[in-house]
Amino acid sequence: MGLINAGIAGIGIYVPDNVITNAQLEKMVDTTNEWIMARSGIRERRIASPGQAASDLAVVAAERALADAGLEAGEVDLLIVATNTPDMSFPATACLVQNRIGAKNAAAFDLAAGCTGFIYAVAVGSQFITSGTYRTVMIIGAEHLSSVTNWEDRRTCILFGDAAGAVVLRPVQKGSGILAFKLRADGSGGHYLMKPAGGSRQPATRETVEKKLHYIHMNGREVFKFAVRVIGKTSEEVLAAAGLKKNDLDVFIPHQANMRIIESAARKLGLSMEKVVVNVDRYGSTSTASIPLALKEAVDGGRIKSGSNVVLMGFGAGLTWGAMVIKW
Repeated sequence: MGLINAGIAGIGIYVPDNVITNAQLEKMVDTTNEWIMARSGIRERRIASPGQAASDLAVVAAERALADAGLEAGEVDLLIVATNTPDMSFPATACLVQNRIGAKNAAAFDLAAGCTGFIYAVAVGSQFITSGTYRTVMIIGAEHLSSVTNWEDRRTCILFGDAAGAVVLRPVQKGSGILAFKLRADGSGGHYLMKPAGGSRQPATRETVEKKLHYIHMNGREVFKFAVRVIGKTSEEVLAAAGLKKNDLDVFIPHQANMRIIESAARKLGLSMEKVVVNVDRYGSTSTASIPLALKEAVDGGRIKSGSNVVLMGFGAGLTWGAMVIKW
């Protein structure tokens, strides 16, 4: 019938109004703008307002994505929220969003795959379309990382920000939309990036709170080495799976974790930075929201046009990583 691929029909993003600059961080922890820029390339990040939760960010992004796609919430068949910072352990943040936006016909669940969550969720959601099960699937990456950031730890507090990004997937003609994806994981590196307490292994106690175990704990050196190792290799693999070569790539959108990682990946792929979308300097790492955030900016800025070959690449806690090729 021709309509067997899944493609992106609409995109919506939301970033909080509150900005924390490096100059402000200098007054909070032992750091400097020069130190932060040299190690991350981040100048500022957005932080949610008091009382805002991950679902609040997600709702705005979802409604904007629906408007961009020209669809009503009642047309959504499935809603997946990729997040590391859900409103609560249960119910799923996706169910909260489903109710808030009025997607009364949609199944809903959360997906946890670290900063790779958006790639994983789009890959999962697309299968419901290619199988003919559903026609409209909404994917949201939403993070409230400021709520799990230790603002006294200069190694991590400089890195993270809050945001949400959503896409609507719909059937498209064969040869366009999502052409290929690769998902990977290595649980042996799980301890390099984690929030140790709050689950069944270490339930919340006075001691876990006092030891600050409910915040992000990261071995930055090991995560950096992991990211640099997998980005180029997996991006090449997914291009090959789509029947494309590196020269066919028009736009590369990596997870916005660190400018040094992004530049290293571009060198490994032999890409000019003109083909790489970068906004980590303005938002920091927003985990599952970073790729849709950058994707929206690239589309709005005219960098992605009809027929463009786009590679999305994510990596993060788990350890997980994944890449996807989309023909726009």
